[in-house]
Amino acid sequence: MTQLAVVAVGGNSLIKDEKRKSVQDQYDAACASMHHIADLIQAGWNVVVTHGNGPQVGFILRRSELSRHELHEVPLDSCGADTQGAIGYMFQKALHNEFKTRGLSNQAVTVVTQVLVDQNDPAFQKPSKPIGSFMSEADARVKIEKEHWAMVEDAGRGWRRVVASPKPQAIVERDAIEHLIKHNFTVIAVGGGGIPVVRNERGDLIGTEAVIDKDYASALLANSIRADVFVISTAVEKVAINYNKPDQQWLDRLTLADAKRYQAEGHFHKGSMGPKIEACISFLERGGQSAVISNPENLGRALKGETGTWLVP
Repeated sequence: MTQLAVVAVGGNSLIKDEKRKSVQDQYDAACASMHHIADLIQAGWNVVVTHGNGPQVGFILRRSELSRHELHEVPLDSCGADTQGAIGYMFQKALHNEFKTRGLSNQAVTVVTQVLVDQNDPAFQKPSKPIGSFMSEADARVKIEKEHWAMVEDAGRGWRRVVASPKPQAIVERDAIEHLIKHNFTVIAVGGGGIPVVRNERGDLIGTEAVIDKDYASALLANSIRADVFVISTAVEKVAINYNKPDQQWLDRLTLADAKRYQAEGHFHKGSMGPKIEACISFLERGGQSAVISNPENLGRALKGETGTWLVP
């Protein structure tokens, strides 16, 4: 049977640098990423692609702020939906062209994905995820008073909005994603961690102003569809302890116990490798068999066991 991999691609991977942020620049970067995904598919893997969307949501929010005198502002959940569609389109087009070049009959499809969160999640009481543009303290005070935004001062660069980052509980479109996988589609899903939704007293889904970590949501999806391996594509070939120190050590293999120990010892920072390791830990704790972290150009070798950092129970 074909093995199934969920591959989480970072949203920042589409922004190469400050000078290359246009839609065309992002598509060029998407083509580079999807070339490596197509390698996996050609090698016989069934792949579900997930992705981040932080910079792209920031762009939408900034446009919304600049045009508020003339147009309605875009709610955060709609920003998530917009970026799922736009990035999914880039990935679909890039994969279509890769498949054509390689003589493959595969098709890619994007599922705009809602992810259920608990409205009583403690994260809603302590917003921590920065979004949108920087502003002056005076403008921030207006937002706090009139729109009840949570705002924080960010390292002397100005004030910025923060929102909750609740833990994902369930993938609403799981059955649809699984159906597409069984019919040999390459599925792009859970973009940006999914659109966070809660259930009201009638059981209806309601969008909420929050951001879900895309690696946590991707790990939950991997568990939900019983993926053989959960893959995180990032900037480095392997994970290291004592990173950037004289005694830095690259890791080939980590047991669940070792991963937890190193995480507790502070080897994996909150703003970089920490959430990725935590996502792998959660995948393994929910019954996943293996996870691997590596960079895009080495994904094929990683899934052959030749490189990357493997995490196992």
